[in-house]
Amino acid sequence: MPARAKDGTCLADLVQMAIPICRAAQLQCARTGPGRRPTFSDWQIAVLILIAVLNRRKSKSAQYRFLDERRIIIQSWLHMDEFPARSTYFDRYRGAHRLMEKAVAVQGQRALADGIADATSVAADKSMIASRGPVHHRWRGRACRHCRGVDLQAGWGYGEHDGWVYGYAFETVVTATAGSLVFPLLASAGPANQSEHTSFVAKIPLLPSTTLYVLNDRGYDSNAHQEAVEYDQEGHRIGRRFVCPLIARAGKPKAGLFPHKGRRGLECKRRHERLRFMESSQGRRLYKRRAKTVEPFHQWFKSCFELEDRVWHRGLQNNQTQVLASMVAYQLLVRYNHRHRRNNGQIRWILDRI
Repeated sequence: MPARAKDGTCLADLVQMAIPICRAAQLQCARTGPGRRPTFSDWQIAVLILIAVLNRRKSKSAQYRFLDERRIIIQSWLHMDEFPARSTYFDRYRGAHRLMEKAVAVQGQRALADGIADATSVAADKSMIASRGPVHHRWRGRACRHCRGVDLQAGWGYGEHDGWVYGYAFETVVTATAGSLVFPLLASAGPANQSEHTSFVAKIPLLPSTTLYVLNDRGYDSNAHQEAVEYDQEGHRIGRRFVCPLIARAGKPKAGLFPHKGRRGLECKRRHERLRFMESSQGRRLYKRRAKTVEPFHQWFKSCFELEDRVWHRGLQNNQTQVLASMVAYQLLVRYNHRHRRNNGQIRWILDRI
């Protein structure tokens, strides 16, 4: 039988696992410029947020009350001489999403180094979550902007699964190798109307060096994405494949027409190569991994942190922090599970014990 932690010990162990992750993430987004040095380090605030998110306290007021009631033990965990005030926690919460995004990447690298997952194939996808309160209809003009409770920092997005959603979205890159645990490696969050072409391009340089196949849906079809994934700056292949269905645009063929020369001809040639690979048996087999990895992962992740119906907060930065902190928490729970010889993504038993 796999070992199980005793009641009350999970949170302390998770905090000790989170501290080096948040410290390493802080080094990648260190504060620069003039100004007084903050009393509390960014990594300390990040761990406070993780504690509150792991306990699924949804409002910032509820989070701070939960933390304040346990301030003595938390101060000993984080080596804090004093506890942040309510206003300090609220203010630092809005800016913590930068560190959380780095922490997801740092912890993804740790998981690969520990052999928890295999990144030979990875899959990326975007998932939307409705905002709090009523939606903002542009056709109503300024009248809707003054409706009580409307979150004006959210946006309209459309997905084949969810339809039209007014709210926020997060994009995740997860491992998708056959026989391997599905583990998030990279993540970002933004309004629902943010394009995948904008959000994914920043993640391509951060893909693991062991990655050979990048599996994306048709919303990611882009010559720029294929070039960044499959070629280096000098135009030489680096051994990766961008596995993504092609879209026919403006009545033209999916792979385009072949001009005789020039940049356009090179792009068409590469699209034809991608189309041939997608239509091969290997390409079809690889692409099916998306339906078994990143798509069910998003539903499982949202159910674990009660995000199926709507986000926890109002405002872009607040929700970026909460969603990315939940992703870091999910990674911690899977790693904690692995330490107890449970090599799967079944983490609810840990959440129930916190």
